[in-house]
Parts: sequence; structure tokens; C-alpha cells
Amino acid sequence: MTDPHAPDTPDGGFRPRAAVAMSQDAAAAVLDPQSLGAFRRVCDLAPLPALDDLSTPRARSVLADVDLLITGWGCPPLDAQVLRAAPRLRAVVHTAGSVRGHVTDACWERGIEVSSAAAANAVPVAEYTLGMILLTGKRVLERAREFRASRTRDNWLRTPRSVGNYRRTVGILSASLIGRRVVELLRPHDIDVLLHDPYVSAADAAALGVERVELPELFARCDTVSVHTPLLPSTRGLVGRSLIDSMPAGAVLINTSRGAVVDQDALTDAVLAGRIRAVLDVTDPEVLPADHPLWDCENALITPHLAGSEGNEWRRLADLALAESTRWASGAGFLHPVRRERLAFLA
Repeated sequence: MTDPHAPDTPDGGFRPRAAVAMSQDAAAAVLDPQSLGAFRRVCDLAPLPALDDLSTPRARSVLADVDLLITGWGCPPLDAQVLRAAPRLRAVVHTAGSVRGHVTDACWERGIEVSSAAAANAVPVAEYTLGMILLTGKRVLERAREFRASRTRDNWLRTPRSVGNYRRTVGILSASLIGRRVVELLRPHDIDVLLHDPYVSAADAAALGVERVELPELFARCDTVSVHTPLLPSTRGLVGRSLIDSMPAGAVLINTSRGAVVDQDALTDAVLAGRIRAVLDVTDPEVLPADHPLWDCENALITPHLAGSEGNEWRRLADLALAESTRWASGAGFLHPVRRERLAFLA
């Protein structure tokens, strides 16, 4: 792509005019001074603050000359009215995962190219998942709690054979970006991995080094099931009571996807009964009521939706967005494009 009004860059590309569109908090978190400086070397970046309201006179003035939008959490929808104010806009680089909240049909109809940092955000979620698989396999949290209470060591030679990670069977629900990353991280371990994804063939699963199984078999055979399917109309309540009740005694359900993929009531019943254990980074609702019984249940670990990028991990998002902006400006195209036809399968 070339633009007669934009100065050339040394590599033969062009220097796009860009602006940041996201909430002020997101901009402060994701775009530190070093990242902003790097973006300014690639493009003519409109001065901050970030555009968090695209209807203001300032926003309309900035949008009038923008080729590229660097978006993030809290970006307003890029609807037809916004696009009319941004006649030059040709690309959106998103510094987070899902683009559903701001990339509208009007963007696709204009042919705007879209990139997402979903691949970068998948990394810490997969790391969290791996950590929880290994910790729950060793029953670290329960045994640490017992150790704190007794302050004496039990006879380790009487440890039940259900404890440990050797030849443990782990099920991955959905070969999403995160699901595939978890599979990669599990490879060095002596763990058998099963996968359920209706869009992955047995041959594709074998290429990933996993065994493809149907959904009921995944839950019936696995010591741990990790949920990575996006929340879509077809996946709401996908993990229902029959699947949860089919899990082996002492099995673990890990959910880092969306709470509504799992039947919260059925899961609560199984965990309170002591049949299974749960690690929940997401719930339905997102924060359970203060009197919900899972808060005080020793078989449940609930974390505050922290598996995704936080703290120094935000820099990974900015680095990927910068790399994508650089590729696009040079004419190489996005390495992590978002395709309209794939939206139905994305979170």
C-alpha cells in the first residue's frame, strides 16, 4: 500500500498517520513511553491522550487524517458514522485479543485490514493453565493448606497414587490459539493429551501430537479438562451437567475462557459434593455473589480473571502491535490478521 501524501520510509514503505483509540487506562497500561517512542519511529502518531470518544471535535479532527488506528480495551465502535469521519483509514491494529467490541460490519465493508494481539495474549493464559495443571496434579494447594494446619509432615510414602503428573491425562476443549499453546507447553511433560474440537480432524490432531476425541469421551477419560472454547451462541452452557457428572472422581476442571461456557450451577453442585475440583479464572457471572458457596469451598480456586496479560505482559501486546504496524507500513501485510469469515469462531 502506498500513499502519495505520506513520506517514504527507508525500506520503501510509507509512513502512516496513526492515532491511539482506547480507554485512557488501557493506553497508560499497554503503551509505556518506550512503546510510544517505537511507534513514533514507524508512523506519525497523533498526540495523546488516546481517543476514547470518537464523537468529539478533537477526535473528528484526528480521524480525518488517520491511515492506521492503534486500538485497545475500551475503543468505541468503529461504525459507519465514525468511518465517514475517517476517510483515509485503512487498517486497525488491536493491542488486545477480541475485536468484536469495536470492529463493525462497516469496517469489513470498507475493506479495512485488521490485526489482533490475540496470539500475544494467549501466552500468559497458556502459562497460567500449565501452572494450574501441574499444581493441581500434585495437589499442591490442598497439601499446603493441610501442612499449614498440622505443621507436621505426613508419611510421604503413603501418598495416594492419584497424586502426581506422570501419565496424567489432560483434555483440551478447543484448539484455539490458547488451547494450541497449552498443547505446546505440555509437550515436555509426561502427560497424555486429548483434544476435542469439531473443526479439527484426527489427522490434524495427530500433527499436534494429541488424540482427538468426542466431547463426552474427553470428560469421561481425563484427570483434568481445560476449557478454551470461545463464548458463542453454540457454546453457551456447552459444559453441562451430564459432562461434569461424567468426570472421574477427583478430576479438575480449569476454565480460563468464559464463565458462561460452563453450567455454573452444575459445576457448583459437583465441587461442593467433593466429586471434582475446579480452577476458575472466569465465572458466570464474572464476579460471583459474595455469598456464593464456591468462595469458601476448599475444592475450588477462584482467581480474578488474571490469566490474561497483566503487568509486564502488556509490553508483549504492544510489541506485537508495533511489529504488525511496521509490517503493514512496509507493504508486507499483517502476520496476525483477523478475517471476517473467522469471526464466528473467535472469542
